[in-house]
Amino acid sequence: MAFRAAAPILRAPFFFNLLTPSNTMSAASRRRSDSPAYINPDPPPPRPAAAGGAPERVMPHNLDAEQGLLASCILNPDVLGESLGEKLRPEYFYSVQHQTIFHALAELGAANVKGVDEITLCEALRKNNAIETAGGVAYIMGLTNRIEVTAHAPYWRKIVREKYYLRRLIATATETVERAYSPEDDLQHLLDSVERRFFEISADRVSADSTQHIKEPIDEAVKLINELEANKGAITGVPTGFKVLDKLCFGFHPGQMIVVAARPGMGKTSIALNFIEAALFRKNAPPVPTLMFSLEMPSRELAMRLLCSRARANLGSIREGFVKDRLPEIVEAAGEYKGMPLHIDDQGGQTILEIRAKARRLVQKEKIGLIVIDYLQLINGTDNSVSREQQIAEASRSIKAMAKEFSLPIVALAQLNRKNEDENRPPRMSDLRESGSIEQDADMVLLIDIKRKAATKKTGSKRGGGGGDDEEPEEESPGGTVPRVLIIAKQRNGPTGEIPLNFIRNLTRFETPPEESVVNSFQGQSRPVDRPPARASSSGGGGVGEDF
Repeated sequence: MAFRAAAPILRAPFFFNLLTPSNTMSAASRRRSDSPAYINPDPPPPRPAAAGGAPERVMPHNLDAEQGLLASCILNPDVLGESLGEKLRPEYFYSVQHQTIFHALAELGAANVKGVDEITLCEALRKNNAIETAGGVAYIMGLTNRIEVTAHAPYWRKIVREKYYLRRLIATATETVERAYSPEDDLQHLLDSVERRFFEISADRVSADSTQHIKEPIDEAVKLINELEANKGAITGVPTGFKVLDKLCFGFHPGQMIVVAARPGMGKTSIALNFIEAALFRKNAPPVPTLMFSLEMPSRELAMRLLCSRARANLGSIREGFVKDRLPEIVEAAGEYKGMPLHIDDQGGQTILEIRAKARRLVQKEKIGLIVIDYLQLINGTDNSVSREQQIAEASRSIKAMAKEFSLPIVALAQLNRKNEDENRPPRMSDLRESGSIEQDADMVLLIDIKRKAATKKTGSKRGGGGGDDEEPEEESPGGTVPRVLIIAKQRNGPTGEIPLNFIRNLTRFETPPEESVVNSFQGQSRPVDRPPARASSSGGGGVGEDF
């Protein structure tokens, strides 16, 4: 018995080989192109003469690849589905005829029309009064006679996409030249706009439509719930290094803007460096590539703090030249940090546009997973004609947009005003200096405060006796430990409350007190933080409010 194999889609002899640099047609295809059934697509529009009388160059395109891809979409529904799945759009085609044909094919594919062929395609074009724009029935019928099989469709699709991106690059570059000759914006806005346009071209190569059906987010949420169930209590984000904070927020997550605020001398930079150390030195997990913008301190001083904190070396003694006692530990810490993906930008006076441009480049290059900005109020405004409050509000909104765009957490340090000191009370979110929009944009707000006693009033508000960011004239233990309280003033996806910490001034690091003291603290009544009293947790941990 003779068997007839499941035949591939065959037409006339294969006419061209697009995998060679020349992209030339075979003799068979040239013979077929002379047949009445084949009509060449619309030629490129005439180009005006450039300066000096030389004709302007034609934009990059490959009509053979476009024809082969369209023919494959007509003959094989899988090719059409793959093209739509890769977000191929009509403008990817250079020829107006091909744009019209693919638009009709996309509508048929979206409508789940079975049996798409030349006849159904022509009918759809007639309904849209676009059959003549598409080249007529003869041209569409001739398309499918151009190829033997559809196996080369992925290569043709790649060529079509590459030519489209080249045209976009040329158009964007031309527009940039025109804007540079007659600038309407200041230089910084122009540079940011141009960089964003070129970045969009690169991002469009892999991005999908931002609008999605609820089914996909629901599936992701169910998957996350299953993972949380399988790994009870596990940290799902970037670890903070503090067990109690990690239990409450499960780490810092992509898209979050975390604000750490305090008065000068309370240890904002130190706790930020603790976050960086925890992100880099994770247990049984690779380090999280981190980028820090330090608008206040030079990178050399930050490196000194990182080394002293990691090696548990007294920073004051090292500044005085007494290094021998901890020299092996310092050398070991230096070796560890040299191999870590940590990047520091210590240029002062940057605008948020400059910060975003630098972050965008490094995120693409190094796959950054955490950004730290020290600190928010030192970011220069892009428009000096508006108030400082509006400038900070713009920077705050941009930081939140960066967190979502780059899909990573951003820790932004911020200053508090003097109200809590003048009124002798714990700090609140409303104490954030120079802008009320910071507390609105932030997903989490952490406030650093001194440890207060109900029966003892604070005598004065003197801090920072010229000793730097982390010094203040308050009593400390013989080991240089100062009690602090980390107030979770806001958390969109979890509880609020207070976490007692010890600030070891000589080591410039924060540490968690003994476990029992932390537990007792959360068993007591937590004071409200700039909000009405929160209801008790259903799990019986009554000291922690909830903010859902």
